[in-house]
Amino acid sequence: MNRSRRAFLRNAAMLTAGATLANHSLFALGKKGELTGIQLYSIRTDMSKDPMGTLTKLSKMGYKHVEHANYINRKFYGWTAKEFKKLLDDLGMSMPSGHTVMTSKHYDASKKDFADVWKYTVEDAAAMGQLYVISPSMETNTRRDLNALKAFMEVFNKSGELCQKYGMKFGYHNHDFEFNEKLGDRTLYDIILGETDPKLVMQQLDIGNMINGGAKALDIMQAYPGRFESMHVKDEILAKEGHEKYESTILGTGIVPVKEVIDLGRKWGTKHFIIEQESYQGRTPLDCVEEDLTIMKKWGYK
Repeated sequence: MNRSRRAFLRNAAMLTAGATLANHSLFALGKKGELTGIQLYSIRTDMSKDPMGTLTKLSKMGYKHVEHANYINRKFYGWTAKEFKKLLDDLGMSMPSGHTVMTSKHYDASKKDFADVWKYTVEDAAAMGQLYVISPSMETNTRRDLNALKAFMEVFNKSGELCQKYGMKFGYHNHDFEFNEKLGDRTLYDIILGETDPKLVMQQLDIGNMINGGAKALDIMQAYPGRFESMHVKDEILAKEGHEKYESTILGTGIVPVKEVIDLGRKWGTKHFIIEQESYQGRTPLDCVEEDLTIMKKWGYK
């Protein structure tokens, strides 16, 4: 059997396996497909020091779903996709989404194809049973030129097509610059949502990040009803230090009307509610995310 034939069969098998894993992951969420999870960046220091022990603590708190923020050289926190999936399975957990930044280096326009490193990103996400492959940022050069941004949004759509072959969706996660930076008379966020196909590219709305960009989640949701399949659930208070005006805090204690936002999201089709807290006001990160989960459960999110 020649090399190209072997490669074809290998990729075909991975496509089938990936789609099956993703469908099984969705089925496990129940008919509504709704979940509450945690972005592991919330506890990044703990994960860097003792990932196994930290994940065990999260499981004991009641977390069933995690979202990664560490995929390097085809490994999640130092484990291959197969190893990390087994680790989570043994803890009664799953990873339906993850963050890996897509850059201009990931797509070769001359070949009209993705670089191997991005293909591996998608393959490994499928092996984990993910539903979403999410890029959480954007290169400065891309977002400062309208033609470059529009061209990159077409790459987003193509990534959506690639993910779709594995039973997944590609997604984008906002920070703050999307709302306070404009090209012409449109904000970057308006351009991003206008130039991407919602059937191929989902939007994960970070309801806290946007505050530093001068935006409010309820306003954005009203402008784009039903566009947000996933949310980063986050609250914000005035920062006492650092370069940003606001920093994240315990849910329900800041300026974001968190429950109102997520309840509207639920009404309009949001399925994934991912807790993220990046600042802790003197408390430990693990204590904070445990309290955040308790609050979410009180609000009816499990």
